[in-house]
Amino acid sequence: MERPKPVGPITVPGGRGVAGRIFSQIQASIDETKEEAGALIPVLQRAQGLVGYLPQPILRSIARDMRVSLSEIYGIASFYSFFTMVPRGKYVISMCMGTACYVRGGERILNTVQKELGIDPGQTTHDGLFSLEMVRCLGCCGLSPVVAIEDNIYRRVTPTKMQEILGTYA
Repeated sequence: MERPKPVGPITVPGGRGVAGRIFSQIQASIDETKEEAGALIPVLQRAQGLVGYLPQPILRSIARDMRVSLSEIYGIASFYSFFTMVPRGKYVISMCMGTACYVRGGERILNTVQKELGIDPGQTTHDGLFSLEMVRCLGCCGLSPVVAIEDNIYRRVTPTKMQEILGTYA
């Protein structure tokens, strides 16, 4: 299958405002790295860093300008857990469901978060404040059950403690 041909730099009608600046910065990243092997991942990281996730119009533009198929980009974006194609909340709650955390009450804590926030794993609250995700291990098995919210690791969490933790972010 023939790769798509580039049609020039990413443009936004009028090229003004936040969208224009974001597309310009992504285009600059593409221009700096497109001749390097493995350049796609850093470009996707830059795009997600600017927008917070990888929306379809940006993915299409990157595919076009880097001369890669959209399916290749989707494959990479869906393989690596640090990429997301849906908007995330201001605070991402990572619930550890590894063996140690699960055995020591991880499921009860997950149920507490779901009840308190009204969302399931993979969803974001309506106010955009929280996203909930399940992870296999946070590397703190001796402190289980653990929950991460952004860069903060909470150890030996109980359902009551989880309610208190959530209250500090609201």
